[in-house]
Amino acid sequence: MSESAPSDVVKAVIPAAGLGTRFLPASKAIPKEMLPVVDKPAIQYVVEEAARAGIDDVLMITGRNKAALEDHFDRHWELEAALERKLDDAKLRRVRKSADLGNVHFVRQGEPLGLGHAVLRAKAHVGQQPFAVLLGDDLIDEAETLLQQMIAARGRYGGSVVALMEVPRDQINLYGCAAVEALDGEDDVVRVTSMVEKPDPADAPSNLAVIGRYVLDPSIFEVLEQTAPGRGGEIQLTDALLTQAQSGAPGGGVAGVIFRGNRYDTGDRLDYLKAVVRLAVRHRDIGADFRTWLSDWVDTDEGAGRLEDRQLRH
Repeated sequence: MSESAPSDVVKAVIPAAGLGTRFLPASKAIPKEMLPVVDKPAIQYVVEEAARAGIDDVLMITGRNKAALEDHFDRHWELEAALERKLDDAKLRRVRKSADLGNVHFVRQGEPLGLGHAVLRAKAHVGQQPFAVLLGDDLIDEAETLLQQMIAARGRYGGSVVALMEVPRDQINLYGCAAVEALDGEDDVVRVTSMVEKPDPADAPSNLAVIGRYVLDPSIFEVLEQTAPGRGGEIQLTDALLTQAQSGAPGGGVAGVIFRGNRYDTGDRLDYLKAVVRLAVRHRDIGADFRTWLSDWVDTDEGAGRLEDRQLRH
């Protein structure tokens, strides 16, 4: 990887075109990105993360039946007027926040051809600037600075940067996986030498999973345009990054930032529920009461899981 001047990463891309089939029937009429995590939709946490990193230009890649995303990040004048009449300033601030996070734009993916294809749809908007990609299934705790660290790594090394997290080896088949080399003077930043999408644990080069944060060099668009469909018949971003990792061309090279902080996976139903509980116990308005209730509840027969199986089936 070549040395580079500090990058000016001011744009983010958030792919949000998936059908959310793991959350059916809830996602039949509501985009899965709009499912609430305590009192905000999951997608708002992601846009707030970009804003904390100084990014106020966000492009969402959406699909059919995703109009609720646009509505959420727009002003709702009638609701705001009603709250103003009630002098409910607290709710008014919460309602306005989503529209004040930055300039949020939308474009449709058109065809479900994979994450790489979704990122490619951002080419006209991003242009020749480095940009961040944030996946809505991964919520990063607001106290963490992962995206800022990744932008800094891009500034030091150029090329692209991926977020990596150690996972149990028997779960690496659920992720993209990276082979890495150490970088002199770095503890949590490594050089990525190879990547593979969802490998068999026995064949995985490491237990470092690629999680849903990227800072990409704009040269990735040219690579994606030449990337053939891979696993699942989709254009895989991992395949394009493998090409970049092994490239000596301008914009080539991939660094990895190893993340050791708090991440909330909302990609499936069980992890989504865990994320809701973990964030609820820390919520500034309801956290104390919820912790008390939760502690009391787990001591009951119902909370301890001693109900008959028939009562737990829905």
